[in-house]
Amino acid sequence: MNMTTLPHRTLAVLLGSLIIWALCAAVPARAQTVAAMVNGDPITNYDIDQRTKLEVLTTHKQPSRQEVLNLLIDEKVKLKEGKRWGVDPSSADVDSSFTAMGARMRLTPEQLAKSLEAQGIRPETFKARIKADMVWTSLVRGRFKESLQVGEKEVAAAVQASGDEAQNTQAFEYKMQPFVLIVPRGSPSSTVDYRRKEAEALRGRVQTCEEANGIFKSTPNAAIRDLVVKTSADIPPSLRDLLDKTPIGHLTPPEITKQGVEMVALCARNPTTVDTPKKREVREKMYQEKYEAKSKAYLQDVRRAAMIEYR
Repeated sequence: MNMTTLPHRTLAVLLGSLIIWALCAAVPARAQTVAAMVNGDPITNYDIDQRTKLEVLTTHKQPSRQEVLNLLIDEKVKLKEGKRWGVDPSSADVDSSFTAMGARMRLTPEQLAKSLEAQGIRPETFKARIKADMVWTSLVRGRFKESLQVGEKEVAAAVQASGDEAQNTQAFEYKMQPFVLIVPRGSPSSTVDYRRKEAEALRGRVQTCEEANGIFKSTPNAAIRDLVVKTSADIPPSLRDLLDKTPIGHLTPPEITKQGVEMVALCARNPTTVDTPKKREVREKMYQEKYEAKSKAYLQDVRRAAMIEYR
C-alpha cells in the first residue's frame, strides 16, 4: 500500500508523527527533557540552562538550579495571570523594550542580540523575561493602584523622622531655557572647538533670558528650545549644584551634546515646598516597599492556584 491509499485518519497520524520526529531531531537532546509542567506548559532543562546563563550575566551570581526553576515557574504563572486579565504585550511591545534596554547600554538591538549570543544566550530568553516583567508590573500597578498610593502625611512624617528636616526640605523651582549651537554629525574637532569658543563668547554677553533669546535668534545655526520648569526633585544633584551657582539670567557653561554645543539660561530660581529631593527619595522608597510586598503576596496566591508538576 502506498501513501496515497492510506485512510485519511491513518495518514494524518503518520504525518503528525513525522513532523514531531523532525522537530525533535532539530532541537538539542537536552531541550527535550522536561523539568516541570506549569498549567500544561513545559519548562525544559534547556530553558533552565539558558536562564542560568542570563542570571549569571545580569546579576554576576551563580544561582542554584532550583532558584532558576522557580524563576521560570513564576514567569509562567505571571503570563497566564496576565492573559486572564487581558494583559498580553505584543511582540512589538517586547521588541521595543528590548531596544530601549540596548539603548541605555548604547547598543543597537542587533548589537545587544550578538552580545547575548556571544555568552551562549538566545535573545528570546531575555525577551521572555522582559515580557513577564512587563505583564507583572502592569498587573500589580493596575489591580492594586489604590493600596500602593503613598500619602503626603506618610512622606512628611518619614522625612521628619530622618532628621535635619530643614536641609532635607529645602528645594527650588527652576525655569530654564536651553540654547544650542548646532554642530552637524561627523564634523571635525576644529568645528566643535570653534563653536565652543563661540558659546563662551555669547555666554559672557548674556545677562537676561530675553537677551539670550535675542542673541541666539540672530546667531547662524543656532536653536532655541522651549522653556523648561523643574523642581529640585526632578533633576540630578550635579545639575542642581550647577544651577544654584549660576546667576539668574546667565548661561551655564557650554556642554558638548549630540546636537552640538548646548547651554542653559537660568530664567528663575524660586524656593518651593511642593517637592524636594528628600521627599521624592522617601516617596519612591515607600512606594517600592509597598509594591514589593503586594507583588510577593499576589505571586504566592497565583502560584498556589497553578498546576505545577515536577519531573
